[in-house]
Amino acid sequence: MLAERTKMIDSSGIRKVFALAGQLDDPVDFSIGQPDFDVPQELKDKAIEAIRSGQNKYTQTAGNGVLKQKVAGRLRAELGWQKPEVLITSGVSGGLLLAFMSLVDPGDEVIVPDPYFVIYKHLVNMLGGKCVFVDSYPDFELPVQKICEAITERTKLILVNSPCNPTGAVYAREQMTRLAKIADDNNIIVISDEIYKKFCYDGEYSSMACFCDNIILLRGFSKSYAMTGWRLGFAAANEKLNDVIEQMIKIQQYTFVCAPAPFQQAAINALDYGVKDYVDIYRNKRNFIYDGLKGRFDIVRPAGAFYFFVKVPGSEGAAEFVKRAIAENVLIIPGNVFSERDTHFRISFATSDEKIRQGVEILRRLV
Repeated sequence: MLAERTKMIDSSGIRKVFALAGQLDDPVDFSIGQPDFDVPQELKDKAIEAIRSGQNKYTQTAGNGVLKQKVAGRLRAELGWQKPEVLITSGVSGGLLLAFMSLVDPGDEVIVPDPYFVIYKHLVNMLGGKCVFVDSYPDFELPVQKICEAITERTKLILVNSPCNPTGAVYAREQMTRLAKIADDNNIIVISDEIYKKFCYDGEYSSMACFCDNIILLRGFSKSYAMTGWRLGFAAANEKLNDVIEQMIKIQQYTFVCAPAPFQQAAINALDYGVKDYVDIYRNKRNFIYDGLKGRFDIVRPAGAFYFFVKVPGSEGAAEFVKRAIAENVLIIPGNVFSERDTHFRISFATSDEKIRQGVEILRRLV
């Protein structure tokens, strides 16, 4: 009865743990990648104003014209793109689906650094493609040489996610420059997932799009402005790949139709809203966890996003360690949700300082 593609995916391991949170008494919830601050009031007011003024109907499929123009102007200034094509999407996840549907045929190979964001694997599988996982352990840097060695005649895409979920890695300019040349020389498209670009703690952010012509850029508003439930992002390309954006727009006509209209109005203002104070707060959260867990755990300090990807001590599998943590009221995600390995677990530090203190103490006690 059911379509074969339903057998290619499982329910999200993240959502399973998130659902479990509702059954526990005041847990330390390190599970979900959702900011613990609310949408800034100024941006809420813009959305409310849009709703009250009747801006509740469909926008054009590609998005609100003013928002598109503003995004395009920012990309021209940041990246030097002359004629960027922009599509407003229902979150970066919506952009990923549209991009994969536009580019991936059955049998096509998609190179994915491991660990990876959970959605990549399942979308590629549902479309009949094949993920080629390239190991980035133990430091989680961009594995340029391994990616080069993984390229075959069936390689269609390379996925780059920086800052990265689940590792928090921010890729170095030198690594991205090398990968860009490899992609351009082999005429392989790079999809750059930059949803966490605002959350960089140790220096200025550099986009893969600064170095690569063959690129589809995906960014969003969910993490930076706590708009996770508003489902708003954008996809963009320079002239070379404008035809891909055109195909994504066509597919959006028959899927999402358009991104939520009143929230697009708020996004126009969000592009001018500074989040430095939030970034400073999250840098302090990162530092507290790193200082609390190093020495007890094999841990890489993340340079961005709001995650740690922590190795389980000894020979215990991550799934078993996670069970013990949950028994102590700490919700963490087993690493095999994000990886072909079962050696690590993910911590999201998008929670209160008090919960972080409690969680660090419990995790230290578990080892």
